[in-house]
Amino acid sequence: MFRILFFFVVVLLLGLGFAWLADRPGELAITFAGYRYEVTLMVAAVLLVATVAAVMILWWVIRGIWNSPYTVARYFRVRRRDRGYQALSTGLIAAGAGDGGLASRMGKQAAKHISSDQEPLIHLLDAQAAMLEGNHEAARAKFQAMAEDPETRLLGLRGLYLEAERLGEHEAARHYAAEAAQNAPQLGWAVNATLETKSEQGDWQGALALLDKQKPAGKEDREAHARRRAVLLTAQAMAQLDMEPAAARTLALEAHRLQPDFVPAAVTAARALFRQNDLRRGAKVLETVWAKSPHPEVADVYVHARPGDSTHDRLARAKKLRRLKPNNVESELTVARAALDAGEFKEARTAAEAAVRLDAREGAFLLLADIEEAETGDQGRVRHWLAKAVRAPRDPAWVADGYVSERWAPASPVTGRLDAFEWRAPMERLGQLVEGEEALQALPPVEAAPETSAGDEDGMTLDAQPLVAEEARVAEQPSPASETAPPPSVDEEEREEEEPVSPPPAPANAENGARKTAEKPPAEKREDVRPPLPDDPGVEPDEDARADEANRFRLF
Repeated sequence: MFRILFFFVVVLLLGLGFAWLADRPGELAITFAGYRYEVTLMVAAVLLVATVAAVMILWWVIRGIWNSPYTVARYFRVRRRDRGYQALSTGLIAAGAGDGGLASRMGKQAAKHISSDQEPLIHLLDAQAAMLEGNHEAARAKFQAMAEDPETRLLGLRGLYLEAERLGEHEAARHYAAEAAQNAPQLGWAVNATLETKSEQGDWQGALALLDKQKPAGKEDREAHARRRAVLLTAQAMAQLDMEPAAARTLALEAHRLQPDFVPAAVTAARALFRQNDLRRGAKVLETVWAKSPHPEVADVYVHARPGDSTHDRLARAKKLRRLKPNNVESELTVARAALDAGEFKEARTAAEAAVRLDAREGAFLLLADIEEAETGDQGRVRHWLAKAVRAPRDPAWVADGYVSERWAPASPVTGRLDAFEWRAPMERLGQLVEGEEALQALPPVEAAPETSAGDEDGMTLDAQPLVAEEARVAEQPSPASETAPPPSVDEEEREEEEPVSPPPAPANAENGARKTAEKPPAEKREDVRPPLPDDPGVEPDEDARADEANRFRLF
């Protein structure tokens, strides 16, 4: 736009100049070599402009001829570079799509047109193609070459880290991650791996220093950064709670300020405050987190805040928590436990039954069994509640990567991942299965059972047990009427449990089946339930060890 305006301004000035000369006629006389040349002023101006234009054109032509070899060479160089970048782009797309053969061919073609020193992406394409073709040794060599170049150092460290993780060499992977995090703290993968290493070593101060080097950009990044900082501060406070309660209090309160609903931070801060006899502030911290997320550990620390309190004082504090969070299962269970300790069995039973109505889980039924044993000592009723506890869902616990813990920990003991524990119900437990030839051979031999009556269940043989188990399974299936009926209350269940139940009639052919089973040898019975042997015997230990030695990742 400015060039166009400049062109119009120049043309306008030339037009004005020629118009001014045309309005002022005059003559120009030039004497040269004995000749006198006389022209008008307008003609002289035109000749002057034409001479300047001719000189400029002549200079442009001579310059073009002089620079023509360089121009031709640059043209071919640019065309070769464009072909190389086109091959590089096609190779990267093929590597992303998983086509190792095309990626390798495009990498070789790109290397012919572009120097790898000028374009580091050629090394990346070669490494990706080698990985797709299964040549991990060549890929590691490429990544090592990139790690030595300052321009591609982080990319090479990333590739070496992934290769070390693939081979299970965690020490080497952490070494590369720590080196990358030291050069670029904004790399998430490097910071995460280094934080896991420092968490495993208990270097909370170093982990916090590394986390502070990060600069979160968006809202989600800031929230995740605050969460991690709260976890690390809580871990450091828990480590210093016994030795330095004042420092632990400062760290835990800062973590509580960053995450007000984070239970471990609030519990650690309250314990530190209680050790310094600041009961008021500690209770306020626990009440704040209890109103947001009720937790049994919060209730336990709150109820036992003052060691010298009586059981009725603890019951009063438990009732205060119930007022802060009514109609909550944790509130009812807290009151029930405190009432049981105080000997208020009626109030404990009422609170426990309310907890069962809110959430019928294992801990509530176990608490009812404790109340029943402490109040009445009726072993039948105790077994009734214990049977319900066995069939009830499990209580929530701290779970991380399938590992269930009673206490919170800053990192997972399985994978080392930071902030991995969650407060939720664990997966349901499965019964142990006896598998394998050795386990079956280790079982004692099955002896022939003596003749028993039709109603004697203790002398039942192996062949009679599946029949009775099948009848029991059919008897346990609910009828359509029972599915539509409303669930019975706690009192109705108690009355049903107290009523005597007559045993089911035994089948008429149970005695004959027992005699027939007793006549069979024990070997045949074990042979029927023995699982088949695997088809593939596996790899010899020596060959497996040699394969691991050949594929072992070398750090230096």
